[in-house]
Amino acid sequence: MCGVDPHERPAPVAEDEFVLDTPRVRSFVRAVRDAIDGSGSPGEACTAIGPSFEALLADGGWLPDEFQQPAPESGMGGGIGQWLLYRAGDRTLCLFSLVVPPGAMTPVHDHLAWGLVGLYRGNQDEEFYRPGRGALELVKQRPLQPGDYYALLPPLDDVHRVRTTSESTSVSIHLLANDTGCVLRHTYGDDGRVEPFRSGYVNAACEEPIVVSRDDECG
Repeated sequence: MCGVDPHERPAPVAEDEFVLDTPRVRSFVRAVRDAIDGSGSPGEACTAIGPSFEALLADGGWLPDEFQQPAPESGMGGGIGQWLLYRAGDRTLCLFSLVVPPGAMTPVHDHLAWGLVGLYRGNQDEEFYRPGRGALELVKQRPLQPGDYYALLPPLDDVHRVRTTSESTSVSIHLLANDTGCVLRHTYGDDGRVEPFRSGYVNAACEEPIVVSRDDECG
């Protein structure tokens, strides 16, 4: 898992937190745990998890409407809602939905964790960036449609921005190896300026911010 300085991590809770506690989510998390245990690297884990994640994206019935709603007061801005579905007791794994209203877009941001991201509903345009000294370079851009997914393996493709291009709200599913909504991450300005950023969750609290530097990432 991507490293976090243990001195900066809040004390782990005893139990995993299933905010969406259904047999479908529990079986998926169990499959993910088995895949991680049998893998020797984040890249291998992402490959092993891929079929289960693809099946989750293709299943139209497991995610209730309440986890597909915009959130006017969200930390992302623009009505973008980040809904926690599951997180590990030691905060080394989380599953959440990211809801982006039509025309809205996220700030350019990083994740500081490896994992998988896939589109569940709607359409998006995604832009990847390379931060540099006093500049932010656009590396590539691509459209996304439901069922598309990709691996995050920091520092590769960890800095991006997404925008909903469909007339309906887009919903993406994120499986990442940290407590993404509570980790203190970064946003990036067009001038290359880096700012601390914590997105939070609509439906779950954070302890004191978990501090992760880009130097702590694993690939």
